[in-house]
Amino acid sequence: MAGHRTPPFAGDQTGPAVSPASAAAAAGTVTETGTTPGVPPGDPQAAARMAAGPAFLGMPGAQPPGRSTGAESRTDFRWLMMSDVCKHCTHAACLDVCPTGSLFRTEFGTVVVQEDICNGCGYCISACPYGVIDQRKGDGRAWKCTLCYDRLGAGMTPACAQACPTESIQFGPLDELRERAAQRVAVLHERGVPEARLYGHDPTDGVGGDGAFFLLLDEPEVYGLPPDPVVTTRDLPKMWKRAGLAALAMAAAAVAAFVGGSS
Repeated sequence: MAGHRTPPFAGDQTGPAVSPASAAAAAGTVTETGTTPGVPPGDPQAAARMAAGPAFLGMPGAQPPGRSTGAESRTDFRWLMMSDVCKHCTHAACLDVCPTGSLFRTEFGTVVVQEDICNGCGYCISACPYGVIDQRKGDGRAWKCTLCYDRLGAGMTPACAQACPTESIQFGPLDELRERAAQRVAVLHERGVPEARLYGHDPTDGVGGDGAFFLLLDEPEVYGLPPDPVVTTRDLPKMWKRAGLAALAMAAAAVAAFVGGSS
């Protein structure tokens, strides 16, 4: 599990809005300080007007959305971030349809594709409910996130979790991560973000829960995610059973026709 130098998500990342008086003082300096982009140096009155209420010019402002107006007004412009990686489903359809065994479940519970064994059939691409498996244009072989299987085997953290400067990507036992994420959702609800929710954390969903789950700030469809993911091979046993019964019925009808014709 990735270590934390500081408690994750500690404190308010946005901070208070700049006041008109502070902006006017900054504009009175000789050189541009760079603390408030767009404030003209040498014109305190213009700076105060801009800080108090900038005119809408059809473009996002220099400050993060909602900083000066509160969380409840964050409707005009939002940054919605999500890592579009393999979800490492508990019931992975890609494993069911792969004819060569290039896709396999690792000892860590992740799903890995071996590109040297892949024959480029593309069955796994259409079977994935999330659409995260891609296909190389040259040879058609499939590839996707392996959750750094080589690093896990060496006792190391996946590269994304190791390198993330904000610790928004975290790695560890699923139970601990789910508990930590639920606490984060509760904090966001208290701060006026009722849309915050966890996605892929439920082990009773259509794929048995994901090994990589996400904290979303809007409906899954906004992120291009299925609202109710279902393993695409769920109905295969029933389909094969019906196909077998149909084949037996056809064989019985053929035998009956042959026997009837002979007599």
